[in-house]
Amino acid sequence: MSLTDAILNPPPARPDITRAVCRGASRHLRERGHAIVKEMTFANGRRGDIVALSPAGELWVVEVKSGLADYRVDGKWPDYRDYCDGFLFAVAPEFPREILPDDVGLIVADAYGGELLREPPRHPLAPARRKMLTIAFAKLAAGRLALLEDPPGAG
Repeated sequence: MSLTDAILNPPPARPDITRAVCRGASRHLRERGHAIVKEMTFANGRRGDIVALSPAGELWVVEVKSGLADYRVDGKWPDYRDYCDGFLFAVAPEFPREILPDDVGLIVADAYGGELLREPPRHPLAPARRKMLTIAFAKLAAGRLALLEDPPGAG
């Protein structure tokens, strides 16, 4: 790539990659019938990038990784397992997938859609925790919808 090409067509920045992967993974999950919320915080203080509620009532946590550096500095992802029936990574097509652990699900996505390459291994939540998380999911989604319909300061 020439210097002119590099200046006129810079590679996507990490936030742009994260946004694109998040959008495509979310689209894919909705096509599969999941309801999704982004940025859901759990009781342990961790925040799932995407939390998906399946048609069967399972909760999946999807951690979006923008690249190798993002993956390598993130040691918190095992903490999500206590808050979901299945854990997945969502990555861009050029991400080196061979470094990801085999015991998690995998979505490869870009800004336009995604594909589930590996189903997440299931580790069912306890009924009380599932109820608590499903209610938290619903309250978060309803609260965000209310803000869209009636933004603060709208008069």
